Amino acid sequence: MSKLTNYIRESVLEMKKVTWPTKKEVYNFTLLVIVISLAVSAFLGGLDALFNYLLKIITTY
Repeated sequence: MSKLTNYIRESVLEMKKVTWPTKKEVYNFTLLVIVISLAVSAFLGGLDALFNYLLKIITTY
């Protein structure tokens, strides 16, 4: 049992050393992730549509 309490005590001490991001940083990083995700999904969707179009052209001949 002492190993468990020692682990928890050390974990709490380490968590106090962590530099947590500010609310503004969290907001900005979240917005950045959303924008990049939308851009990548639009790009991949465009590629999918292009390859689908090309495949239809190839298979109709």
